Amino acid sequence: MKKLSIGILSLVFAVGLSSCGSPDISTDKDAPVVSSPYADSSSAKETETSSATGAPDSSTVYFTSDISPNGMMAVYEALGWQPTGNVAVKLSTGEPPASNYLRPELIKDLVQSVDGTIVECNTAYGGSRSETEMHKQVAKDHGFTDIADVDILDEEGSVQLEVEGGSHLETDYVGSHFTNYDSYIVLSHFKGHAMAGFGGAIKNISIGLGSQEGKCLIHTGGQSHTSPWGGDQTAFTESMAEAGKAVSDYLDKGDKIIYISVLNNISIDCDCDGNPAEPDIHDIGILASTDPVAIDQAAIDLCFAADGSESLQRRVQQQNGLHTLEHAEEIGLGSRTYEMINIDE
Repeated sequence: MKKLSIGILSLVFAVGLSSCGSPDISTDKDAPVVSSPYADSSSAKETETSSATGAPDSSTVYFTSDISPNGMMAVYEALGWQPTGNVAVKLSTGEPPASNYLRPELIKDLVQSVDGTIVECNTAYGGSRSETEMHKQVAKDHGFTDIADVDILDEEGSVQLEVEGGSHLETDYVGSHFTNYDSYIVLSHFKGHAMAGFGGAIKNISIGLGSQEGKCLIHTGGQSHTSPWGGDQTAFTESMAEAGKAVSDYLDKGDKIIYISVLNNISIDCDCDGNPAEPDIHDIGILASTDPVAIDQAAIDLCFAADGSESLQRRVQQQNGLHTLEHAEEIGLGSRTYEMINIDE
């Protein structure tokens, strides 16, 4: 596997996909860019940009190619962030029988080092995790209860968070246990998604932390409290960003939440799919950031520049997935401009 060789560079990798034929990678003509370390010269334009001349609102994303418990700890420690109070670790418990959820053995050391409680919410689409007792059984079957306590946040319903600056949502409904925790570590398995285009940090704190009612509101752009189906796609992607901002704002404007994304088993299907498509992209590494927009943009950039990414690019294009990042940046959730630091070097 290649190592990052760019050091600390300001990255703006605003990826545009062609509307027909084979998808490719292009960049905004006025944006300073460098190629992803996994891109070859034919798939991305490249100009050098030092961190000193990067955008003032750029965020830092840390990278390691070491997908192991040691790599997970190292990229977490690189953030220099310390949780306070009760610590929640948000992840997907994975839909049976064969989804690509993060394995307990990968995350165990990190979860236990912060005395964390693994948290999830029930699904709104049915399946094996739509009711609390069933969901707890899945968490047990997948090994999560062996490494930490597991709390289904919406076991007792919802609590409302205010959405500031939203176009579709005024209120985000999250699991009522959400407020029992003072700090959040968001562990995401980066992959494609049939409805959102891709699933990463923003999806994990919006759909992922939403109660069943909250999930329905996000999927329908604020139109339905009871059904997740039939909403406008643009309203859906924008509502994910808005719900994510409500979560970040509640947690001291993002000071009490961090994001770690694992780029392995990268299928075009989500961990909510019990029988996902086989991965087309080789394992890449682990990213960490305090900015959910930056970490999702970095994950997109690395995956899109990797061999075998055509199916993922098509999925993201078809679902207008990048608009989630565009709207998230517009409303102040984070920045698509980032500095990537390779901690392997």
